[in-house]
Amino acid sequence: MKVALGTPTMPPFANGPSHLRGQKKFQKKAHEELQNVTKRRNLQYATTTIRVKRQNVVDELDDWQDLRETGSWTKREVAARMPELLEEFERNVTARGGHVHWARDSKEANEIIRGLIEETGEKEVVKIKSMATQEIALNEELEKAGIFAQETDLAELIVQLGEDFPSHILVPAIHRNRAEIRDIFAAKMPNTDDTLTSNPPELAEAARQYLREQFMKAKVAISGVNFGIAETGTVSIVESEGNGRMCLTLPETLISVMGIEKLLPRYEDLGVFLQLLPRSSTGERMNPYTSLWTGVTEGDGPKNFHIVLLDNGRTAAMSNEIGREALKCIRCSACLNVCPVYERAGGHSYGSTYPGPIGAILSPQLTGMESADDPNSSLPYASSLCGRCNEVCPVKIPITDILLELRYQKAKNEPVLAEKAAFGAISTMWGNPTLWNRAVRLVALGRVLGGFNGVIESAPYPVSGWTEFRDVAVPPKKSFRQWWDTDEAQDLLARERAKGVPAQPPVADEQKDGAQNHDAEHLHKGGQHYSQDDKPGSSKLDIETTEEDK
Repeated sequence: MKVALGTPTMPPFANGPSHLRGQKKFQKKAHEELQNVTKRRNLQYATTTIRVKRQNVVDELDDWQDLRETGSWTKREVAARMPELLEEFERNVTARGGHVHWARDSKEANEIIRGLIEETGEKEVVKIKSMATQEIALNEELEKAGIFAQETDLAELIVQLGEDFPSHILVPAIHRNRAEIRDIFAAKMPNTDDTLTSNPPELAEAARQYLREQFMKAKVAISGVNFGIAETGTVSIVESEGNGRMCLTLPETLISVMGIEKLLPRYEDLGVFLQLLPRSSTGERMNPYTSLWTGVTEGDGPKNFHIVLLDNGRTAAMSNEIGREALKCIRCSACLNVCPVYERAGGHSYGSTYPGPIGAILSPQLTGMESADDPNSSLPYASSLCGRCNEVCPVKIPITDILLELRYQKAKNEPVLAEKAAFGAISTMWGNPTLWNRAVRLVALGRVLGGFNGVIESAPYPVSGWTEFRDVAVPPKKSFRQWWDTDEAQDLLARERAKGVPAQPPVADEQKDGAQNHDAEHLHKGGQHYSQDDKPGSSKLDIETTEEDK
């Protein structure tokens, strides 16, 4: 007897209020952002400074690559054991006096947090910098309920007072210079006026005085989470300013929002990640403040601790064997600081809480790519595929592989008919040399589109989308094959033939023997061939036995 099991239901994508999808496609928004010369200058200076600092502290460690490998496999273990680890984490938090709440999406998360605050009767709360709360648009949703959330991170405070949007994972106000910050403080911060200068210590002092008042009167604090330890129920926050420590210790109620991928299996795993994260993010050997707490402790810190476990599309992302690697991210921003596209286009071009290379692979997976016109469907193309992001990622996320996978998914699920027809025609011509040669000869007619400038600024449909945001050089007057048939090409060929092939310098016998021995040892060590499977997400180690060993 046959039993029809039906088609499994896919996990839902992110739903509800969020800052995961912009209003415009990346190409269009980037075209606008490129006009802001001051912002581009600020970004270039800041990202260059951070990546130089990072490289200096990374070079100090002989085992840096081993740390990256360990971090990568630990996060893969989390993905493989996610249900088990989440339940273990919940048990340990609850056993130590904490309260665990589960949120399938941003709507549920915001409702839970709003309800917890309303139970206290408070109308003002303080917040630690948190990507998860930014992702679910928590501040805006609390404001609708008459609750004001005060950002306490200096960069987030600048963004909040300037009614702006973060543009960097680590430094949300990286697009602002100190003169702009001074103007924002003078206009929006209480107890400041036009006598305030752009001197950084003075700006920091003004923020410190303002925030100290907020800390002292706050009864409720909201935080994100860097790491949650399943083994003990411990939660960790790492920071550089100390504002987080104030939020975690002074208020009576603490509400933390944690993406389900932020788990670590064991307490000892922190030893790896507390080396990877500071060096990759701020270029420091160790971050100034590391806060760890487990549940509630009588007479020490908040009396009530709540943690909201947020899915919001993460389970959907895990369904893709290649794409799930993006969930290993520890939010260090190293990929942003080396990305030539981010450095020029800026974080606002991505339209999401998560900008840069990691945003280009994470946001589309959390929200799904709804159509060819969906702004997030353009993000996988926001890359030159240079691979610098792969090299600096502390947990070895294969970002370029995921970008290519998402491009494939977009082309498969939301094909552009004109583009599909064009590639079909090209495929036909490639299979017919005579037809291809005739078509290539006609390409030179495209020179008329360049006018007198020698650049095609606007091409006709269906390739008009390509020139909407970029210029294209005019085609050459002759194709290579046409040029090859000319007297000029044949004369050049004859001259090169007359010169002959340059003689190669002789290789010393000892060098030749050493190279052969090295190759033999590398390729056939102990009679076995070892090859690491490069497929993202795979843990397979193939051992191929030679014919001699059978």
